[in-house]
Amino acid sequence: MSAANDATESAWPAILTWRAHDDSRMESTRVQLSGNRIKAYGRIVAAAAATNPAFSASYDLVTDESGATKRLSLSVTHAERDRQLSIARDEENMWLITDHQGQTRAAYEGALDVDVVFSPFFNALPIRRTGLYRRTDSVNLPVAYVSLPDLTVKQASISYNSLGPDSGEGIKLHSPVAQTTITVDNDGFILDYPGLAKRI
Repeated sequence: MSAANDATESAWPAILTWRAHDDSRMESTRVQLSGNRIKAYGRIVAAAAATNPAFSASYDLVTDESGATKRLSLSVTHAERDRQLSIARDEENMWLITDHQGQTRAAYEGALDVDVVFSPFFNALPIRRTGLYRRTDSVNLPVAYVSLPDLTVKQASISYNSLGPDSGEGIKLHSPVAQTTITVDNDGFILDYPGLAKRI
């Protein structure tokens, strides 16, 4: 483990904050851990950019005892309007999506995790749930993928390849928007996601 990783182990609850490499966005999240269970309340603030209008988004996440997402509520504000989205996974691993158009139900190929574009926090969910930050392994996982600021939800696949915490190599990630190598702290939360954001 590097000195940087050692220094980032946190007492819980903790507030984790990331800044985009181009300074166009920030994310700050209050995280509570109980074993593998995570409760998080966070906010993303984004300036206008080529890929998006200026917006702010707040979220409230709860996982089950295995670290799989149980419920995510999102609220987005931009110049034209406010929008809300609620995602909940039931015991049959079906997802109930509630938004301004009503309710839909989908399996998302058995996804247990939610990923939110622009957010380094959400990448920690599958990394912690599968224990990738502690061991050498490769996984390819379906996720319920949320786009911001439009709050659309679709199925996507993200692959992670970890050479283990002592390799110094980070975790290779391949997602719908990136192919890069991320680094995580001793608790599995993102330190640096090249092209997206770095923890400050």
